[in-house]
Amino acid sequence: MLTARRTNVRYLMLLLVFVGTVINYVDRANLSVAAPLLRHEFALGPVELGVLFSAYSWTYVLANIPGGWIVDRFGSRVMYALALLIWSAFTVAQGFAGRFSTIFGLRLGVGVAEAPTFPINNRVVSVWFTQRERGSATSVYLVGQYLGMAAFTPALYWIASSFGWREIFYVTGVAGIIWAAVWYLLYRDPEACKWANAAELHYIRVGGALIGAPRARASGGFPWSKLALVFRNRQIIAICVGKFASLSSLYFFLTWFPSYLISERHMTVLKAGGVSAVPFIAASIGVLAGGALSDLLLRQGATVGTARKTPIITGLLLVPTMTLALLTNSNAAVIAIMSFAFFAQGVASASWSLIGDIAPKSMIGITGGAVNFAGNLSGIVTPIAIGFILRETGSFGWALGLISLFAVLGAFSYLVLLGEVKRIEIDEPVDAMTMSDR
Repeated sequence: MLTARRTNVRYLMLLLVFVGTVINYVDRANLSVAAPLLRHEFALGPVELGVLFSAYSWTYVLANIPGGWIVDRFGSRVMYALALLIWSAFTVAQGFAGRFSTIFGLRLGVGVAEAPTFPINNRVVSVWFTQRERGSATSVYLVGQYLGMAAFTPALYWIASSFGWREIFYVTGVAGIIWAAVWYLLYRDPEACKWANAAELHYIRVGGALIGAPRARASGGFPWSKLALVFRNRQIIAICVGKFASLSSLYFFLTWFPSYLISERHMTVLKAGGVSAVPFIAASIGVLAGGALSDLLLRQGATVGTARKTPIITGLLLVPTMTLALLTNSNAAVIAIMSFAFFAQGVASASWSLIGDIAPKSMIGITGGAVNFAGNLSGIVTPIAIGFILRETGSFGWALGLISLFAVLGAFSYLVLLGEVKRIEIDEPVDAMTMSDR
């Protein structure tokens, strides 16, 4: 009988993931802060800038599936530390770039190195948290991608205005290198963690955490047949479409939003830096609200499908409110409208909880990688499409319309295509020596 007071080490692991996600997204979005200054130094037009914004996503998308497989095979502890170290080194190097092609190449490198991170995040939450806690736990690390930008964007604009755009990359890159060491020192999977007592391990195991989740076999090549099975699954296809739709609006805010404020709304760099934090704060609240609503519905007896889909569909259907910004000349109203739309996108980000609910137990990483692959195609399509729209129309109007259309299509995918939410079962032999991060 377990009489000892239950430890809460899982919250430390969630904190590690949260900070890693903050750094991940700051290093994705730091280029958007540097862009208004960088584009003049390198004489870049809107299409060239859109291509540069998309560079990260080209390799990030391609590396997501192998990145997820690597996570399944080698585990979270080593892979997250290594990924952080490599992408942070590429980030620092961007500060030394002297031409467009150099920054483009370094952004490709950042994309490759960041690819395993969200499959790792998803795996960590799946092995450390019960099914009823998973929605809220997922929302906590997801809020890092928004809260980090809300907290650090004004500081990055100040650095750019006071010292120059290169210093942005120096500061953000060094922060990542430091956190790589912290992660490696502190993170462990549950069964290898000496700080978690038997009461906590029993609690999360009984609650449906995938404690001791098997890794992919240490022998053999890439599991193409099982990957094909995952991609043929109706649930996965629906989530992929929905993820693309949700991330399209996110990539607008991560790439073109600062330029929108400066060129379309005629704000100064410092003013844009101050007000651009507001939508990210709103999105942070949206992420937490979406996760809390999902878990609340579960506790009240709703099915997993209803609990997960309700906040996602609601959020996506509210994203098109961003087009109301076209009807006002007030910058304050524009920020309020954009903040609400980004709040809605945050609510819709609860889709990561779905992956933890349906992924085969031995393929959490590769399933997350497959969904992230499809979803982050929007990181290629959206920045480039907006660049072409700006070149042809000189306005962001049609760009906001495109993002709104994607959001509606995403809601349709979750509402109609997804169907019943249930775990995909695949018989998978495992190597007993590769069960945990030690």
